[in-house]
Amino acid sequence: MTDDARDGGLFPERLETDRLELERLCHDAVDVLDYYDLVSRRNPNVEAVIRYLPWDPHESPQETKEYLDELERKWADGERAEYLLRPRAGEDGAGEIAGSACLIVDWETRTGTPGIWLRKRFWGRGYSAERARALIAVAFERLDLDLVAVPVEDGNEKSRSAVADYVASLGGQYDGLVRNDARRPDGRIIDHHRYTVTREQYEGAAGE
Repeated sequence: MTDDARDGGLFPERLETDRLELERLCHDAVDVLDYYDLVSRRNPNVEAVIRYLPWDPHESPQETKEYLDELERKWADGERAEYLLRPRAGEDGAGEIAGSACLIVDWETRTGTPGIWLRKRFWGRGYSAERARALIAVAFERLDLDLVAVPVEDGNEKSRSAVADYVASLGGQYDGLVRNDARRPDGRIIDHHRYTVTREQYEGAAGE
């Protein structure tokens, strides 16, 4: 993984992995209407995309604008880094927006939480694990956090399998099922399976 040189901000503006480019998601990086097409019902697969995610399809371009405004504020405050995901040259769909990825930071508990959504045509390529490793490296090597926690909604077995594999490869563990851990926009109360990696585990795996 490579990232941009430090520019005085907490988060790197850009990251590169073997197959992906991660570029800061902000007004300068994407047209509001183009992004609205991806995260609204104009995307015919949006319901499948968000099935296990904590947001509803955007109802208007104004909602998308306000969402990007909020991301810029949280970036500046060091609370959340959000990135556009694009396959690199040589990948099917190179240069297209495949989805987005984030790292949410809780400074009180020194914990980072990575997240992702992908357009359906980019499922099944292992991109989720690849961006997770990049963002977990940011959490420990740049932000000096103590823990990365990855929640997976109960019932989302494909994501559980992927998360379990990359967390184990980084020395982490499965902590168990957390009951009534979150409320979805539709009012459902859901349980989460919790996977974690400590800094010590991460450094130990890197040393091996």
